[in-house]
Amino acid sequence: MYRPKHFSVDDPATSHDLISNNEFGLLLTTGADGAPFGTHLAFIIDRKDGPNGTLLGHMARANPQWRDFDRAPALAVFSGPHAYVSPTLYATSPNVPTWNYAVVHAYGTAEVIADPAEVSALMRRLTSGYEGPEGWQYDDQPEEYHAGMQKGIVAFRMPITRLEGKWKMSQNRTPEDREGVRAALARSPDAMARDVSGLIRGPDQD
Repeated sequence: MYRPKHFSVDDPATSHDLISNNEFGLLLTTGADGAPFGTHLAFIIDRKDGPNGTLLGHMARANPQWRDFDRAPALAVFSGPHAYVSPTLYATSPNVPTWNYAVVHAYGTAEVIADPAEVSALMRRLTSGYEGPEGWQYDDQPEEYHAGMQKGIVAFRMPITRLEGKWKMSQNRTPEDREGVRAALARSPDAMARDVSGLIRGPDQD
């Protein structure tokens, strides 16, 4: 990913936080025809497994993408808050419109999880966080249901070999310009724009 120095984030914990808060990512692999292939998936980040963490997920067995795992390294993309930035928000002029955003690219080779017990553990982790103790529980389902479900999916892990974070949050602007963007987005009726405002460092934070 193109990452000018002032937009680069290299702290794994910061990138892991973005993944955890935006776990519905895009998995990109290279197909047999050499073309890119993408699937939108829910991921779990295991922060302590490996120097950069490990991604866990699953897809439908009918999805041919998992057959590409051994072909080449994969890329998982996670998009955080983003918002349009009008040049009218700057204290200086002339300027052009732009977009502020936070994103993480995670690279690695995906590996199929074949052990049924590991697959069950992954399914349990994927659902328990959303359902809570009173919701749908994987362990409440009959064993034959587990077996049938596992026949229809492919679970995988992807140890992250390279983790790239990019926070484009007006760091290349003057403190006055950044404060103008931050304050305007903080007043926006759009919730995501307000989230972006919280990621912009104001002049009192320099």
